[in-house]
Amino acid sequence: MSTTITKIDPESVEFKTELEKTIKFTDKVCSQFGFVYNPDAQINEGIQLGLTRNKMMHGKRYCPCFFITGNKEEDRICPCKPALEHEIPVDGVCHCQIFCTPEYAAAQAKTEELQEVTHQHSRGLTTEECEYLLKKQNIDADELTSLLEARELGMVNFKLVDVREWMEWKSARIEGTDVLVPTSNFFQTLTEANLSMDEHIIVYCHVGSRSAHCQRILTDMGYLKASNLYGGIVAYSGKTIRG
Repeated sequence: MSTTITKIDPESVEFKTELEKTIKFTDKVCSQFGFVYNPDAQINEGIQLGLTRNKMMHGKRYCPCFFITGNKEEDRICPCKPALEHEIPVDGVCHCQIFCTPEYAAAQAKTEELQEVTHQHSRGLTTEECEYLLKKQNIDADELTSLLEARELGMVNFKLVDVREWMEWKSARIEGTDVLVPTSNFFQTLTEANLSMDEHIIVYCHVGSRSAHCQRILTDMGYLKASNLYGGIVAYSGKTIRG
């Protein structure tokens, strides 16, 4: 059984002409509804190409992220109703990712910039970037390294808390760890640690599972600035100390 594949040449004059119309269309959607494009230009280009393809194949700019079933009630025509009524107002971005609120786009751009800074170590963090990272529920190893460097420079304050057991702590712990609060005796040692509910706290364990559990407990107790080291000490490539 053979399948007929519709082939559209993206280099053809016809496609390029229709693509120009699609770009004007998405520009108009942004202007009409107060949206902005995703800061990732590749996402926007991909969706615009898909909208153009659907327009040429099906006569309408159907959302390229969904199957076209032929059911008028189900098929999404850009800008689709779910995006306008729910996705963008609630999530800040449509399912296809091309249309965003200005706030979402700004936050996304900041996230992408921070990923470059922390993962490529292209420069040190600013104080604002430190505060932004500490608002995250999960912090990865590179982000923790950058935050520890910033803390040494006096740019930010937080407590790094090991929730493993004493034997693990003695074997190896992240340099810069402030206190040990073992999961097996969590509530008593937490009281002794005298951590403030107003300060930023980063908890870690071996692989991130125990610390995620402790993070949820801290949040329930009112520690609303608690973050978890995703991947734990296993994923951390920075300095550790023993003894």
